[in-house]
Amino acid sequence: MSKYSIGVDFGTLSARALIVDIATGKEIATAANNYKHAVIDETMVYSSKKLPPDFALQHPQDYIDSLESVVKKVLDESKIEPSDIIGLGIDFTACTVLPVYKDGSPLCFSEKHKENPHAYIKLWKHHAAQKYATLINETAEKMGETWLKRYGGKISSEWLFAKILQVLEEAPEIYNEADYFIEAADWVIWQLTGVQTRNSCTAGYKAMWHKRDGYPTKEFFKSLNPKFENVVEDKLNCPVISLGTKAGEITKKAADLLGLKEKTAVAVGNVDAHVTFPAVGLSQEGDMLAIMGTSSCHMLLGKTEMIVPGMCGVVEDGILPGFFGYEAGQSCVGDHFAWFVDNFVGDIGENKNKFEYIAEKSSKLKPGESGLIALDWWNGNRSVLVDIDLTGLFIGMTLLTKPEEMFRALVEATAYGTRMIVETFKENNIDVKRFFAAGGIAEKDPFTMQIYSDVINMPIKIAGSAQAPALGSAIFGAVAAGSKNGGYDTIDEASQVMSSLSDRIYTPNPENVKIYDKLYAEYKILHDYFGRACNDVMKRLKEIKANV
Repeated sequence: MSKYSIGVDFGTLSARALIVDIATGKEIATAANNYKHAVIDETMVYSSKKLPPDFALQHPQDYIDSLESVVKKVLDESKIEPSDIIGLGIDFTACTVLPVYKDGSPLCFSEKHKENPHAYIKLWKHHAAQKYATLINETAEKMGETWLKRYGGKISSEWLFAKILQVLEEAPEIYNEADYFIEAADWVIWQLTGVQTRNSCTAGYKAMWHKRDGYPTKEFFKSLNPKFENVVEDKLNCPVISLGTKAGEITKKAADLLGLKEKTAVAVGNVDAHVTFPAVGLSQEGDMLAIMGTSSCHMLLGKTEMIVPGMCGVVEDGILPGFFGYEAGQSCVGDHFAWFVDNFVGDIGENKNKFEYIAEKSSKLKPGESGLIALDWWNGNRSVLVDIDLTGLFIGMTLLTKPEEMFRALVEATAYGTRMIVETFKENNIDVKRFFAAGGIAEKDPFTMQIYSDVINMPIKIAGSAQAPALGSAIFGAVAAGSKNGGYDTIDEASQVMSSLSDRIYTPNPENVKIYDKLYAEYKILHDYFGRACNDVMKRLKEIKANV
């Protein structure tokens, strides 16, 4: 009798589930469900109350509703008996954090807090905590905190402590009333198992936790705000659990909700980018995997801990056991492609896809033909500048500039940003030997992937699953079940059987590479001029906008 595992990938706008045959890796059924409230970034949920700039919130009920929907759908489509599902794993965008009471119920569910934005989930791309991230960075620098170097010299406004500090400073009533601040991944695991856990991946990459040193000291947190001294003991008081272990088992309540069998094994939570490595079967030093969606994460395996400026972090066993996992990324990729299509591609008639339409027109252009270059900072810069206050830029526009030329320049800009990341690792003695890609763009968009291959001048191999993060989560679910229940005892064992890699390989076009080398040199000049404090016009404009 075959046994199966379910993986659920919680993205920025939707959740996606996948059910996999553990013995063969065959994908049996998939399902997706959009979040009812999507991203809450303009007005509050239950009123027309406007949100401040750079807020990006979500409603936790959307996660539970989507989880119920997608799990039931894959069970219904596959006709598999719940008793044959031996494990479940989930992954999430990160850092995506919410305040909860000691029983796990979110503060935003409370009538008295439902109009307070700080009671809701702060999504990964909530950038309103930038000044608190800046304070953390400046204070850590002054105090000589050694952990700061492991994060490239700067932590991001997207991370845990910047967001919690914002709550303390701007909504102390929420901070005081919350018993815990918890990653959404860990919160959903809590709802499934009745047990609170904190996964080592988000703790390591987003909360400055170290396998041997733990979190930063009380003295450091006190220097940020005296009331922040005991934030770890008071608000994060839960053991950090290693990846590849079992968080617990599905409770009767969760089993009834999802249609699964009570006591099914549940894996410790994970991050959507990091969980994808075993889904692609990667396990070599120098392997880089780009997860390309609304934003991009660039994950890299190394055997030693090195300091790389502007990286998001290096965490021992943070991706796979036995490796130092390096993370970098770009805050805006698919997001700004969608922004352009929504705002600059006019009516092309019904039954036509605007993205495919503009991509096809752009693909007919030669590199450099438009005379345009762009900076890919429409949602700030994650790596290597780690500055969320940077904004987008076009240069080279004329009265003859066409939408397809602008669109191509945006795609090229994200490829240049990826090359900047790759070259920064190489310049700091971390070699990138092989490049892989996963996610919606990698799977569906050959136009973009060919540009990336030409710009970074490397072959790019593509994940075999259209739902690679969900497949990775299913692999971890199979490991949580263990061999005695029909699963696996290690991530490597499960990955060897269940992983999937496409036959598609994008290889560089030598003629395009020559032109893109010249264009990248220009991009690098603009990158440093606007991004390294030579000209802070972007920040001054944002300040004027905020004041107005």
